[in-house]
Amino acid sequence: MGRWICCLCSRAADSLMLLLALALSCNPSTAATASPSAPHIKPSYSFGRTFLGLDKCNACIGTSICKKFFKEEIRFDTWLSSHLKLPPSYLLSYSGNYTDDAKSWRLVDITRLTSKYRHDRADKRICTSLLKTKTCSLERALRRTQRFQKWLRAKRLTPDLVQGLSSPMLRCPSQRLLDRIVRRYAEVPDAGSIYMDHLTDRDKLRLLYTLSVNSHPIFLQIFPDVEGWPFPRYLGSCGRLVVSASTRPLRDFYGAAPEVAADLALQLLAVLRSMGTNDLNYFFYFTHVDAGTFGVFSNGHLFIRDASTLGIIDKEEGSQLIDGQQEYKDIFSCLTVDCQSAFVSCNSIREQHSLVMVCQELLPKLLKGKFLQPVQEKIDSFLQHCADGLADDQGVNEAVAELAEILKPLRSCDSRFAYRYPDCKYSDKY
Repeated sequence: MGRWICCLCSRAADSLMLLLALALSCNPSTAATASPSAPHIKPSYSFGRTFLGLDKCNACIGTSICKKFFKEEIRFDTWLSSHLKLPPSYLLSYSGNYTDDAKSWRLVDITRLTSKYRHDRADKRICTSLLKTKTCSLERALRRTQRFQKWLRAKRLTPDLVQGLSSPMLRCPSQRLLDRIVRRYAEVPDAGSIYMDHLTDRDKLRLLYTLSVNSHPIFLQIFPDVEGWPFPRYLGSCGRLVVSASTRPLRDFYGAAPEVAADLALQLLAVLRSMGTNDLNYFFYFTHVDAGTFGVFSNGHLFIRDASTLGIIDKEEGSQLIDGQQEYKDIFSCLTVDCQSAFVSCNSIREQHSLVMVCQELLPKLLKGKFLQPVQEKIDSFLQHCADGLADDQGVNEAVAELAEILKPLRSCDSRFAYRYPDCKYSDKY
């Protein structure tokens, strides 16, 4: 009897389900409402190869971080709307967010080596000068050049392979520096070798193109922050975009409180000293500085934000090129600068070169009107001595030393300076 009742109930339930299905099929709107909701489709960036510059590879920087872009593990900071629209492609840099676990995000800078306008103009110059056409395959055109053919045959990156390139980094090259570039080039699997056997033809073209356009990402790779060098961390490249740790430009701190300005000025002087004296015996110098050359991390630590105008002289080996050899020029010498630009002689660079420029261009804007008299008057006086010291190296060094002594007691020790707090509370160094 119980089994018969269960059977009857089951048939009744089947009949009800059949009637409901027939009713829903007669009313499409009801069916759409009653059906399970469709899975939520996550909006995503409409990345184009053109925006990233991937359409120009292998005349580009690299592809090591492309997956992060396409998996949306790198997002543009001010375009995190529901539609995830991309920012304009003509900008030189972007603020972004980076994640490894999709939960915690950190700020990054996403930059182009040069403006899109300059990139486009350089691309057009390659086609018109090498193939006599308005458009072409950039890779095919550059592969035909005499310089790149020499790169293909070379086992080792030697000074003659980079002669005439416009980057200040390569104006006075040593074999030791070039070996370091090959050994630490981060866009290829690390081989730890000074020989270029582990670089494919594609890798060689990307390295040559990067060195020709802007050596900034190479500095970040071969002098990493984890070894104590004052550069932001290199995270990777995709097409013609470079991703690195985020810093705020020094210009943002021109209106900072006196104790912050004093702290940043002392850090700036310390960075310049380390650029002249370091364990590897390299001498770094700037060919130009401006308010965007240096940047500040969220913990208050000052770094070199833009290394594109940074040159190197090897105090251990010296330059492997005489100045006359630097005059060699080809299409790679002219990708971002005027081909007629004259090179600075390696022998003309003085150790106080960068100090004088910083005293002229940056420190007056950072320290102007920040302190009470007579302290402000002394600061202004020493800055003027430093800025005027073009022919007096000793005078520059003395002025900078005096300036540092005045600034040290003007900085404070609190949580705003996380890079040295709370250490400063227990150390005479601060």
